[in-house]
Amino acid sequence: MVSGKGNHGSARRAQLGEFLRARRASLQPADVGLLPYGETSRRRTPGLRREEVAELSGVGLTWYTWLEQGRAVTASRQVIDALARTLRLDADQHRYLRVLAGYPEPAPDRADADRARLQRLVDALVPNAASVFDAAFDYVVWNSAYVRLRHDPQRLPAARRNLLWTMFTDTDNRLRMPRWEPAARAVLGQLRDAMGRAPDDPRLTALVAGLRAESPEFRRWWEEYPVRRFRPATITIRHREVGDIELELFQSRPVEDPTSLLVVQVPANPLAVARLAALGGDRAPALSPADENG
Repeated sequence: MVSGKGNHGSARRAQLGEFLRARRASLQPADVGLLPYGETSRRRTPGLRREEVAELSGVGLTWYTWLEQGRAVTASRQVIDALARTLRLDADQHRYLRVLAGYPEPAPDRADADRARLQRLVDALVPNAASVFDAAFDYVVWNSAYVRLRHDPQRLPAARRNLLWTMFTDTDNRLRMPRWEPAARAVLGQLRDAMGRAPDDPRLTALVAGLRAESPEFRRWWEEYPVRRFRPATITIRHREVGDIELELFQSRPVEDPTSLLVVQVPANPLAVARLAALGGDRAPALSPADENG
C-alpha cells in the first residue's frame, strides 16, 4: 500500500512522488502516442502533464496529483502497474516503483539467456548438489550432482516440477529422507512466509490449493499457520547405493533476480564427502529446462 505510518511511510511516499514526477518529466506526448497540444517547445510543463498520465493510466487527476505530492493515499497493485506502463518504465524501474508502493516485485521474464546463466552457476558448484527455484518454488535449473544425489526434476510432470509438490507428494523423495517431517515442515513454513509477502500471487494460491487437496500432512500443518524463513540446517539423504549422506543446506538469492532461490547441498562431514564422491559421475550438466530450447 502507498499509505503508511511513521517516518518510514512518509519518506517512502515522498520518494514515490519524486520518482513519478521525474519519469513524467522525461517523456513527451509522442513517446506515449499522444498528439502534443501545440508545439512541444511552448508547453509550460516539461514532459507529460499530470492529466495526461492520469488519463492514460485510468485514474483520477486529483488522486494522481496527491500521489505525486506524497500524500497518504492508497494505490492498488493494478494501478501501480498501469502507471508503470504509462511512464514506459523498464524492468528495474518497475521493480523500484513496486517496492516504493509496498508491493512485491514483479516476476521477471526469464529469458533463455537468464536460464543459461543460472545453469552455468549450478554446474560450477559440482560436486555439490545445487538447484535454483523461482518465486513459486518451481525448479528452474539444477546440476548433475543434484540428479545423482536426489532425483531428476526433468522426469517429473511439468505441472509438478516444484519443491513443495516433490516434498509432499513424491513417495520416493520421502523415503530418501529419514527426517522427512522436520524438513517438510520447514519448507511449508517458507511457503507461508512467501504467501505473506505476496498474498495475491495466483501461482502460490494455486499451489496451496492443490497441496491442500492432495496431501493430508500439508492440509493439517497449513492450518497451524507456520511461518518460518530459512535457517541453517542439516538433512540426511538415504541413498540406495552408498547409504546415508548428511548435507548442510545453504540458500541465497542472486542480486540480479531476488525472486530466484539458489539452494546448495554441501557434505556435512568427511564421511558424507567420501560417499558423495563414491557416486561418481562427471561434471556434465544435467538436462534441465534451459536445455529444452537449445
